[in-house]
Amino acid sequence: MKKKALISVSSKQKGGTEDAIEVVTPGVFFKDEDKLVASYEETEISGMDGTTTTLEIYNDYFILNREGTTSSRMEFSQNNNDVILYNTPHGALELSFIVHKVEMDIDEEGGTIYANYDLIIQGQPSINTSINVEIQLN
Repeated sequence: MKKKALISVSSKQKGGTEDAIEVVTPGVFFKDEDKLVASYEETEISGMDGTTTTLEIYNDYFILNREGTTSSRMEFSQNNNDVILYNTPHGALELSFIVHKVEMDIDEEGGTIYANYDLIIQGQPSINTSINVEIQLN
């Protein structure tokens, strides 16, 4: 059964300067067979208005799916190296990422997930990035 949840997503990027963004938004959270699922609508604040973000959370990894004006699929598992196509209203970007660390403390009542990874945008220098998601049931 889908439950209403408050989903807090914070992301920090360390390059020449440290950039941070935090979004707190209503969403839904539920168990679906072998995974937990959190879903929410992006807003103008994130720059992805018109996009639905869904987190599929497994025992030791999670998948971040975006569909709408922006679309992508990123798998965050320990030591995962991947190349994805990140589609935006302005065109597609090739992103490479190397996951260094994944930590999860989550169950059907909510919790947190964290990942630290290097992000490389079409051959540019890598940007160390961390994402922290907190899910609280309403």
